[in-house]
Amino acid sequence: MDASTTTTRNTARPAGERALRGNLGAVAVTFMVIAAAAPLTVIGGLVPIGFLIGNGIGFPVMFLVATVILLLFSVGLTAMSRYLPKAGSFFVFATHGLGRTPGLATAYLALICYTTVQIAVFSYLGATISSSIVLLGGAEIPWWLLTLLTVVIVGALGYRRIELSSRVLVVVLLAEMGIVVLLGIVILATGGAEGVTFGTFLLQNILSGAPALGLMFAIASFIGFESTVVYRDEVRSPERTIPRATYASAIVIGLFYAFASWAIVVGLGEDQVTAEAAADPTTLIARVTEQYLGPVGSVAIALLFLGSMFAAVLSLHNVLTRYHHAMANARVLPDRLGTVHARHGSPHVASIVQVATSGAAIVLLTVIGFTPENIFSWFAGIGTLAIVILMAVTCLAVIVYFARTRVLRSPWHTVIAPGLGFLGLAVSAVLIAANFPLLVSDVDADGDPAWGPVSITLVAVVVLAVVAGVVQAVIMRARRPEAYAQIARRFDESA
Repeated sequence: MDASTTTTRNTARPAGERALRGNLGAVAVTFMVIAAAAPLTVIGGLVPIGFLIGNGIGFPVMFLVATVILLLFSVGLTAMSRYLPKAGSFFVFATHGLGRTPGLATAYLALICYTTVQIAVFSYLGATISSSIVLLGGAEIPWWLLTLLTVVIVGALGYRRIELSSRVLVVVLLAEMGIVVLLGIVILATGGAEGVTFGTFLLQNILSGAPALGLMFAIASFIGFESTVVYRDEVRSPERTIPRATYASAIVIGLFYAFASWAIVVGLGEDQVTAEAAADPTTLIARVTEQYLGPVGSVAIALLFLGSMFAAVLSLHNVLTRYHHAMANARVLPDRLGTVHARHGSPHVASIVQVATSGAAIVLLTVIGFTPENIFSWFAGIGTLAIVILMAVTCLAVIVYFARTRVLRSPWHTVIAPGLGFLGLAVSAVLIAANFPLLVSDVDADGDPAWGPVSITLVAVVVLAVVAGVVQAVIMRARRPEAYAQIARRFDESA
């Protein structure tokens, strides 16, 4: 790691200063955004589902397909970011590319996306810690209490300077990815269940089952990688650091997921992996690990599974606070959210508001009677649909921006790559929407996936987020036309 990623700045700041600063390198940013994707959580929780209702043993290839789509998205994202000095969120890209009203709609959709995903992981983390304590012979502690404790810890880390969070995330991420890579190497070295086989990569297996669902789950596994631009003001040499971190994040995540899921296929056997996943998808990774790494490995991966979820919520917290900061600087959220701490250089007010929001949501959902399983599946469903729409809109914004400004004339960067990325993401969004009942386990009287109150309500949340942004834009344009007209300029100046 670059030495600069751990450098601490002690320079005091004037009270009320709004500019975020930091000294993060490409490695630190890459690790933070990969942590948001929660790689071990994906391998342990989503991959078994991909085997079951996706395209079976061909599912690992979907991660490679998703990587290609997201790399195409990244081409336009990083190209446009060079011409926006303060580019730090989907909101900025949409505003400069598509206009102020679409920009505000995008901003609120992003807030809903990251907030719902964070609450989903928070709840699952608390429930997993509670059940783990019971398994170890301890007392049963309410899951919501442990969840609120993790919210407080995340808030404490988020309140301080970004370098502290980056160090925590790097340690956790290296450990969780390291044990999965070790598991894969041992499986391949020992020959797995039936020898090292490559049926996963045969076209007939890739197209078997429901490859559309497989692609949907694969893209959902990348949530968080796109947030590299959020840290633009806290890195050195952002013109080089941000593109490197963005491409590195997509490639590392995609290859890691593909390798790990293929290793599981080899470890269990091509003819048995689906049956093993169906037996109990939640313990599949633990069973494979115990088989090849023994009881110690099984315990280690269980602990790192908790660490993976904690790293994810911490990284998502950092992203959300910087969204609040950016929107406050653009005068679309309360002005106080745009200030930074005089000593830590963090958006501390936004951090307090964000953890308070998460804590209140957890309490409210608990009082209503939601279970951690409901919260996780339903809220993750909202976030999955929202993030794909956000990335598709960003691709469109890139194309329109360069067509209007002509500041860059490379067809690959301005039209071809973002155009192909838009098509891939738009198709994915349609697939996710069409299969939303399956994603959130909404079923009819016969137990088959079907649109019902849950599916309709959760999709409505995505729609209402967009509507909220449009309504605010209309109100601003009518009541504060000067503020509306200067949204983008004020962001650039104050940030």
